[in-house]
Amino acid sequence: MDRIEIGRLIEQRLTAEAASLQAQWREHGAIRHCFVDDLLPPALAQRIHAAFPPPSSMMLRKNLRELKYVSAQMDQHDRLLEEIVFAFQQPGVLEQVRVITGLRSLYPDEHLYAGGISVMGQGHFLNPHLDNSHDKDRERYRVLNLLYYVSPDWSQADGANLELWPQGPQGEPITVVSRFNRLALMVTDQSSWHSVSPNRSERARCCVSNYYFSDHPVGDADYFHPTSFRGRPEQRVRDLALRADASLRGWVRKLFPKGLRATRHVYRRDR
Repeated sequence: MDRIEIGRLIEQRLTAEAASLQAQWREHGAIRHCFVDDLLPPALAQRIHAAFPPPSSMMLRKNLRELKYVSAQMDQHDRLLEEIVFAFQQPGVLEQVRVITGLRSLYPDEHLYAGGISVMGQGHFLNPHLDNSHDKDRERYRVLNLLYYVSPDWSQADGANLELWPQGPQGEPITVVSRFNRLALMVTDQSSWHSVSPNRSERARCCVSNYYFSDHPVGDADYFHPTSFRGRPEQRVRDLALRADASLRGWVRKLFPKGLRATRHVYRRDR
């Protein structure tokens, strides 16, 4: 199947669940989010999972902030992975997401700035953080994350689940389990702290990620910030280090609004 065919399936599923998803979105006012299960036919979701590459062919992010494998260079992998990534960028899908969330002037990201695929093995994690507020050229606001999970038989006990922190990273998180064939949508703004809990399973958690951008901020006020990480509540020393790191990154972005070097996590079609 190609991106157009898969996109139609996603659009149909979102249309069928639109009322329920809108209700979820409105219910979670602090960090707006919603999710839909059984997004695609199970056999197709299984094929997508089977198409994931070995981690050795992906880029490892390993530091105090995170530990995971990522890739945005989709032409290096099974063609089905590129098709599912860009299926979420089809016009019909975009329109249904706009209807569900009420967000304005949504644009998909053909460059996959921080999007693409990710694999989290045993012990991998993503600490509480705010996503950067804009796209790679600082022209549009980054307003929405779309996370599609494809690891079969995944449960909350396995870990590697999405966590949302309405009271900030020292509060209590809301957990969205990385359930097989589940699509999660979450807003990204200046207060949408989120993380991925450590993977306690011996299996890998596989995810397809997309990010939508907008001409408008979430809410009425303009804002700008780079990606900022914090420690978990029990990580006091790491929290101090990550606060200092975030402060430094903020000053760098004030001096160099588009950063000091080109990001490696984009789809470079002309390479």
